[in-house]
Amino acid sequence: MSEIWRRRSLHVLFCFLSSLLLQSFSGLADDPASSKNSSKSDSHTPSIGANTGSKVLIIFLAIVAVGLFSFFLFKIWQKKKREEQYVRLLKLFEEDDELEDHMAVVSAPSCSAALNRLLVSKTQAS
Repeated sequence: MSEIWRRRSLHVLFCFLSSLLLQSFSGLADDPASSKNSSKSDSHTPSIGANTGSKVLIIFLAIVAVGLFSFFLFKIWQKKKREEQYVRLLKLFEEDDELEDHMAVVSAPSCSAALNRLLVSKTQAS
């Protein structure tokens, strides 16, 4: 079940990152409509493209950092849950051992009493 969840989350993350990457490429491309006003826009085009590229890079790195942080938190949660299940399992087996010990103490006198009655009935029959 967790393998399916992991694959699905990786698929969603890949789709999100690829769409973000495609949007950044379209933002970095030269716009043919702005070439008409070449006198004023030519001096600002490289700085706008570099500014957009740095914003996209920062956003991408932030998303990767959040993804890695989430992954490590998930692994820590998974380890903690596994340890809790192990403790519950040990506790369950300890309770079974105590129950068996209690049953052995309770059933031992009743077995010996039943054996004594059987022996007495056989000796009386003979």
